[in-house]
Amino acid sequence: MQTLPEPVQNLVDALSRLPGIGPKTASRLTFYLLRAPEELSQSLADALIGIKKNTSLCEVCFNITHKQSKICEICASSQRDQHTLCVVEEPLDVLAFEKTGGFNGLYHVLHGVLSPIEGIGPEDLKIKELYDRLKTHQFTEVILATNPSMEGDATAMYLHERLQEFNLRITRLALGLPVGGDLEYADQSTLLRALAGRQNLD
Repeated sequence: MQTLPEPVQNLVDALSRLPGIGPKTASRLTFYLLRAPEELSQSLADALIGIKKNTSLCEVCFNITHKQSKICEICASSQRDQHTLCVVEEPLDVLAFEKTGGFNGLYHVLHGVLSPIEGIGPEDLKIKELYDRLKTHQFTEVILATNPSMEGDATAMYLHERLQEFNLRITRLALGLPVGGDLEYADQSTLLRALAGRQNLD
């Protein structure tokens, strides 16, 4: 059985550990890099080193920011709505909201969701930091924008119960049918969510 040279196998193994990349994809990427100009490999290596060396978490919302900045651009901006807080699972969710241009409030990144099966409890997320933030800042609304998954729903319910002590509006993102979707292809859970979130046509 033919074996790969150790440096090649090491890269295949490293790439295989990334989410969404299996052994076949890792092998294809590795052999692409072997054939690619050296500058591409060097720029990739520099970018990988830079992402760990030059980034950190915002001390306020825990979004990704430049290492030289204690707080991110969103938290530092006086143009944002200072009274609305959107709670999301990951920094990528912040990026998704910002791309829509439809939200001008602040964020709080949990860095995960509650998952007893995987041993992830409240102490493993940025939940205590969320409480501390609500105690010191005058928010009027908290939007629970966790994903519509079993873990996301459980996290939203957990937060909803524990945020009752604060005098503010607690909302959850509307869920239901996608634009352009057909009812006949919608699953039962999606239809139930759409019914529960129905709105007046006023």
